[in-house]
Amino acid sequence: MRYELLRLIWWALLGILLIGFAVTDGYDLGSAMLSPFVARNDLERRQVINTIGPFWEGNQVWFVLGGGAIFAAWPALYAASFSGLYLAMFAVLASLIFRPLAIVYRSKLANTRWRAWWDGVLFVTGLVPALIFGVAFGNLFLGVPFGFDAELRFHSEITLIGLLRPFALAFGLVSLAMLTLHGATWLSLKADGPVGLRARRIVPFAALAFIVLFDLSGLWVSVIDGYRITSVVLPDGPSNPLHKLVYRDPPVNWLDNYAAHPALWLAPLLANAGALAAIVLRPRPVLALLSSGLAVAATVATAGFALFPFLLPSSSEPNASLTVWDASSSKLTLAIMLGCVALFLPLVLAYSGWVYRVMRGPVRTEDIARDHGAY
Repeated sequence: MRYELLRLIWWALLGILLIGFAVTDGYDLGSAMLSPFVARNDLERRQVINTIGPFWEGNQVWFVLGGGAIFAAWPALYAASFSGLYLAMFAVLASLIFRPLAIVYRSKLANTRWRAWWDGVLFVTGLVPALIFGVAFGNLFLGVPFGFDAELRFHSEITLIGLLRPFALAFGLVSLAMLTLHGATWLSLKADGPVGLRARRIVPFAALAFIVLFDLSGLWVSVIDGYRITSVVLPDGPSNPLHKLVYRDPPVNWLDNYAAHPALWLAPLLANAGALAAIVLRPRPVLALLSSGLAVAATVATAGFALFPFLLPSSSEPNASLTVWDASSSKLTLAIMLGCVALFLPLVLAYSGWVYRVMRGPVRTEDIARDHGAY
């Protein structure tokens, strides 16, 4: 298989893994954020936790696979993002560690203060990753200050405060609204009784907030400077991010890919359509959940299509930006990894499907009260 094609396949696989994580773990994060607003007593809070308790481990497999794929297929991207964005990554990982602790340990003691503490942890650890993931995507469009010396040693001036720019925070709000919508449709499906009804009432507000924020962010993207490779591109050339020239000024912008390939507009249209469908279909929770999942997937795809072929643009040294064509592993490594994915990804999908089938059906408060093994 040609090196050029392998690089494109791995770019697509990275997008699939990010979408898989956003769609599956997204409703976990959304449910955690909504827990203080839909649950009004201890039993209802346990009901919220038990809707996500059996699934969070399997959902985070997508996050592990995505991190592993970046490490092996795009090592320069892994080094730049995990080194330069260290504090942001630490906040995300700490949240993903403490959220399961809140799920597992909250109901181990009947002490009111103990449970209130873990309720707070659950809410914060749902909110923080959702916000940071959106801010991270916003910073990709602005570029982050990093570069390489002549020996390809990485250096950066990235700070956590420097990432919290208004444009990036707008993307963070898009992410919060999107995952709140996804969490609300999940709870309306899985939580029986008042909790499910309260979640269903939240769906229209979250969906409309997402649509407004998503479309306004799109308009904002259309007026900021994009990046374009102006030197000759060698899709099958060696991976060296310094072997290219990048232009970053008007009239280049991030919608150039959409102008060149109008079919790409289907992605943002599906993001809007999915959110609207979640409102219309909320009396049918399964279809509403599928609709909000479509909105999540289409949102990630919208950003990926706009950024291509850039993976991590540099604002301080645009020529050092990492792209699909100059930041990948060798052809042999990509080929071996593709074989592993062809073998193991179907197993992951089959196991996940089996778990969802076994754990189907609503979670009821009366069942939790009787089941001493419930969270």
